Amino acid sequence: MDIIFGIKGNILIAEMLGEIDHHSAAKARADIDETMEGYGSRDLIFDFSRVTFMDSSGIGIILGRYRKLSQSGGRVAITGCSPAVRNILNMAGVFTIIDCLESVGAAVEYLNRKEVS
Repeated sequence: MDIIFGIKGNILIAEMLGEIDHHSAAKARADIDETMEGYGSRDLIFDFSRVTFMDSSGIGIILGRYRKLSQSGGRVAITGCSPAVRNILNMAGVFTIIDCLESVGAAVEYLNRKEVS
């Protein structure tokens, strides 16, 4: 699994690529945390549009970043879920605390709008 990072203002965009499983989860967590710290990002968007497989380790990555960011007033959004990824996250209840949007652009707009409200 690889991650391509992008920045839009205070928002870090993590485009996840490939398979997210227990073998790749620790590195993904470390890479995201390190990049967020390096750029001083307050909010995070997970883009799953290029994920081919995800197990419960992906849930751990998301929820861990959510807990970390929410403690400092940051927010997380999710986008690009395939039906399989959406089903896993829905069954785990992730969408009760983190919003899922149609595109990265919509997620950036949403987080920027929430900042103003």
